[in-house]
Amino acid sequence: MGAKATDWRKLPLSLTELCIETTLRCGQSFRWRKINEQWHCVLQGRLVSLKQDSEHLHYRVTWPKPANNLLTPPASVPSASPLSPTAATGEGTQEDDTASLLQSYFALSLSISSLYKQWAASDANFARRAPAFTGIRILNQDAWEALVAFICSSNNNISRISQMVQKLCIHYGPYIGTIEGEPFHDFPQPEALSGSQVEAHLRQLGFGYRARYIAETARIIASEKPNNWLLMLRNPACPAFGEVTNTATTAVFKSENPQLDVSSPAVKEPTSPPTYRAAHEALLTLPGVGPKVSDCVCLMGLGWSEAVPIDTHVWQIAQRDYGFGRNSAANKSKTFNKAIYHAIGDHFRAVWGAHAGWAQSVLFTANLRSFAGQAAEGATDDAIATKEAPANREGVEGEKGSENIVENSVAVVKFEEGREELAAVVNTMDRRSRKRKTTTVVHKLESDGAKVKGVEVGIFTRRMSKRIKSAGN
Repeated sequence: MGAKATDWRKLPLSLTELCIETTLRCGQSFRWRKINEQWHCVLQGRLVSLKQDSEHLHYRVTWPKPANNLLTPPASVPSASPLSPTAATGEGTQEDDTASLLQSYFALSLSISSLYKQWAASDANFARRAPAFTGIRILNQDAWEALVAFICSSNNNISRISQMVQKLCIHYGPYIGTIEGEPFHDFPQPEALSGSQVEAHLRQLGFGYRARYIAETARIIASEKPNNWLLMLRNPACPAFGEVTNTATTAVFKSENPQLDVSSPAVKEPTSPPTYRAAHEALLTLPGVGPKVSDCVCLMGLGWSEAVPIDTHVWQIAQRDYGFGRNSAANKSKTFNKAIYHAIGDHFRAVWGAHAGWAQSVLFTANLRSFAGQAAEGATDDAIATKEAPANREGVEGEKGSENIVENSVAVVKFEEGREELAAVVNTMDRRSRKRKTTTVVHKLESDGAKVKGVEVGIFTRRMSKRIKSAGN
């Protein structure tokens, strides 16, 4: 590795409380890389490696060498890096705080299994889909990284967003270490991305119109906003790693920043803590930040668990599973506009409560094509998994092409556990002729060798009527 790595350590943690195979792949963070069945990412100036079994999360840390050869100017080094000289040299004379970092990063103070039970009790659709996707947690990430990453998400997919974020780290972030020949860098700070040549360079790297948004937002954060402006927008109940609380941060920051405009909707007097709505509106003032990007940052970078990002996937879920677009005059519009955006978010907050954004992430993940197999494998004889017809992409933001999905189409699969054959029934309805077409696909699975008769279940989306017939031996 070249840099000093610790021995493997472990935290007691079940797969129902955290599943890293799902959580790290579902479009929250874009820097985790899987190498030899282990996940790796630079967090807070150190290279963290993870692996998991049914009862423990195993981790180890690679600390950078004391004299790093940075690929960027020194200004790109995180100003609030928790590295101490003793930790960085690997001398082991100071207690490693990585366990606390992981507790904060994965928000382990919350019992996700209890939340799943709560959501399932209030929402039959969640109860039907969640068993295949246990252990999905919202990551408590650095707000600046989340902001830039989700600016990259505009009209994009998870794979390409990850490539863009990787390019930012390689070209502008400090080098930390190497694993299996792959270099790992920390995420660059705003100062590193605010230079006069950054936009042109990012365009050369393939960022397109996002290059201007990233460079301009970095300049605003680095030069125009008060120090720790993003930290001031944080949920006081969910502090950043290393921060005990930020309920009184406005008073502290105002004393450090006399130019602070407390009349801004994002900044309240010390007697009025920050709110989700204020944080959401403040982020909208930045270039390249719309309602969805703002909510992603609020949820995954600022600790506002009630934020519900609405993209094309969630819009499809709202239409297909919750009646948006057909149940009332208030939501019958087919156009995805600001009013619909807020109506969907408010609906999910009413159904799922204070952690609605966490519940949304489960259904969002279940709607991604890359997790279609997991949905099938997780279903049992009493579970019916429903998915829309395949989209052109698995990404995080809508783009042209996603309109090719046939409206009201639904794939319904009835599974019987421990059997040799599973029958998958795909029903589509032509929106012009309104004729329903049914196709049966039989998947072979290795099991106890028993034969089972395929069961075809057709669900008509609009009327939710059910028809069952034999699919043969």
